[in-house]
This record gives sequence, C-alpha cells and structure tokens, in this order.
Amino acid sequence: MPFPLASTPRADGFFMPPEWHPHRQTWMLWPERPDNWRYGAKPAQRAYTAVAEAIARFEPVTMGVSADQYENACARLSEKIRVVEISSNDAWVRDTGPTFVIDGKGNQRANDWEFNAWGGLTGGLYQPWNRDDQVAQKICNMERIERYRTDGFVLEGGAIHVDGEGTLLTTEECLLNANRNPHLSRAEIEQKLRDHLGIDTVLWLPEGVYNDETNGHIDNIACFIEPGHIVLAWTDDESDPQYQRSRTALEYLENQRDAQGRKLKVTKLPMPQPLIQTDDEADGIDQAAKAWPRRAGERMAASYVNFLIVNGGIILPAFGDAMDERAANILADLCPGREIVPVASREILLGGGNIHCITQQQPLA
Repeated sequence: MPFPLASTPRADGFFMPPEWHPHRQTWMLWPERPDNWRYGAKPAQRAYTAVAEAIARFEPVTMGVSADQYENACARLSEKIRVVEISSNDAWVRDTGPTFVIDGKGNQRANDWEFNAWGGLTGGLYQPWNRDDQVAQKICNMERIERYRTDGFVLEGGAIHVDGEGTLLTTEECLLNANRNPHLSRAEIEQKLRDHLGIDTVLWLPEGVYNDETNGHIDNIACFIEPGHIVLAWTDDESDPQYQRSRTALEYLENQRDAQGRKLKVTKLPMPQPLIQTDDEADGIDQAAKAWPRRAGERMAASYVNFLIVNGGIILPAFGDAMDERAANILADLCPGREIVPVASREILLGGGNIHCITQQQPLA
C-alpha cells in the first residue's frame, strides 16, 4: 500500500482511540547512533531491552532494527520480541511512527505525520531525518494498513494525548512553535487535529517540562488517565523553574471543560529531584556537528508522566529517586486494574526522552 489516502480520517469515520484502549501490539525502534547514546548505545540498548521485556509481559512487542544492528538486537532480546528490519535515524517511534486510528467497526488506518526532527533547520535535534520520516510508512506497509500522509503539516506523536471522547491535550510551546508549522494559524492547526484525529476540543497547556528539547511535548507534562481526568507533572519547590510551568498548567486546566462538557479533574504526579547529566555520561557520547550536543551539568527533562499504558499494566519510568515509589503508588491508586511496572530509564532520559517517547501503541481495531 505505497500510496496515501487522499481524504482525512474524520471524513472517513476514523478517530484516535485513547491509550487505554486495548492494544494489538507496541512498536519500538532500536537505539544505536553514538552521537546521541553514550558508549556506542550499549547502555541505552540495555534500557530499551528492559522496557520491551516489561511490555511483552502484557502484549506483543515489535522492535524495528537497522540491518547493521539486527544480529545484535536479536541476541539481546528474548524470543517474545518480534524483530524486524527498519532503518531509521534514531529510536523515537512515538514521534516517527504512525498514529493509528480506528472506526469502531473493526477497521484500522494510520496517520503518517510529516517529521522534521523536532524543528528542522531551526532548532532540530539532528540531520538528516529522511529515514525517520519513512518509519510510519514502513510500519503501515508491514501491517498492510492504509495511511493518511500529512505533507505540509509537521507533528510528533509525543505532542498529543487524547481521551477517546473528543478531547485532545497539547502545548502551545510545541504546536505553535515557529519551527513546526509557521505557515499555519492556531485555528488551522486545530482543524488539522480535528480532521486527522477525530477530536472536537483542543486543550492548550502553555508549556511543557522545563528544558525539554522537544519544545514541550505534552507526554512529558500531562496525560489523560481516563476521560475527564488528567495527570499533571508537579513540583512543590517554588524555586524550581518547573514550578510556574506546572502551576500555570493547573490553573488553565481547572478552568476548562472537555468535549463532553465535563469539568476536568487533575491529579498531581510529583516529579523526581532535578536530574543532571554527569561528566562521565556526557564524555561517552561522540561529538558530531549535525547532532544536538549533550553537555555535563545540564538538567534533563525527567518526568513520571512519560509512562506507557499497556494491556493490564503501566510501564513507569524509574530514576532511583525517592519519588519513584510515591509516583508508582499514586498511579496504582488511580488505576487499580493495572499492574504498575517501574523500569530504570535514566539511560533513555540521557538521549532526550523516556518510556512513552520510545514506544507507539497499535490499538485493536
């Protein structure tokens, strides 16, 4: 199915289901580039393997791997993980892979967003990104799923969350950034979201997590845990630059209603203490002119909100921080039917994201 559909998902009766909708499988991409992952990406590969194996307890996992890394990945992953050859520029399938849509009648399609490495030539994180921009098409072809290609509209999967009942959550910092779609107005961007995700209401948080190199992806600061209920990354430390970001987000959400007219409930999910990249961690990364520099002493955008909901569970980032257990307990109380599985994810964070960023759920139709 090499050619994209000419219509839109909404026109064809399709919409994006929420993350808690039953999954057919989860997709991942294998890390390897040495100018983003330290020590030849071997620590990152161990972390990705731990995430993949945790997800595989609940649902199938497919790992896309380059030809050069195929044998290595197969040796490191258990037989529960399907390994397929997919070339890419880096390993962030949430943002480069397809966003799947369903029609509620057993049919499934996908959005193939235009991708520009989080900013293109104006603040993008690396170049080239041509192979990343092909990942969604390759996955759709592999699954024999028809797709909608959004040439002229840049979007990453980590920039959106939906409740499945008509409401979408995003940030102005990301979607209104001039390095994404400067030719489109806010209203035009909202219409694109309505057309391609089948939503009616867009909730715009002003900013994401402090120092998030994705320009404030929503999946690091807030997400739906159920319709009408949002989990928000939070700190009580008023001296922390994140405090005002989270406070402003809370005040905004408390004054909004969703597409069904509900007043929103917001649960604060505490953030870990500020995590700083060490000299050793920065020293292990290759220096390259066309990749985002990793410097010792820089604060990383650590957040427990960057979890993945899977069939019967939640795969939760863990940082070896005192807040790890508290975050897990809060989510356990909110989701009594799901097992909370913390996975050490600092090595993923060092590359610029976390568990939600490196995964993409494919729903059951």
